[in-house]
Amino acid sequence: MTKDELETGTTLAPRFDANGLIAAVATHAGTGEVLMLAWMNAEALQKTIDTGEAHYWSRSRGELWHKGATSGQVQVVDELRIDCDQDAVWLKVRPQGDGGACHTGRRSCFYRAVEGGRLVARP
Repeated sequence: MTKDELETGTTLAPRFDANGLIAAVATHAGTGEVLMLAWMNAEALQKTIDTGEAHYWSRSRGELWHKGATSGQVQVVDELRIDCDQDAVWLKVRPQGDGGACHTGRRSCFYRAVEGGRLVARP
């Protein structure tokens, strides 16, 4: 595939890293809030496309992860985008359950800000 085909064509050709993964950013489809950054392998990406629900690859557990399968915080995908060189994806999702995305129970994994080199909780 040429650079032009990769960047402007209509063929989905994700470029996974050496570990077979691609970065996936999930934002809330309604508010635009960044919910989480996760990783997908080819199977997770395909399952996400096929089911309309977010699937990721858990690097810590070394397994496919259907977001919300145990917590109820399923992420229904409104739109899936891929960046210009097809090495990152952006999912616009509608969280189900209590609306949380973080394993800590928070709405977003990005719940702390860096101020003066320290972490400060933010809503």
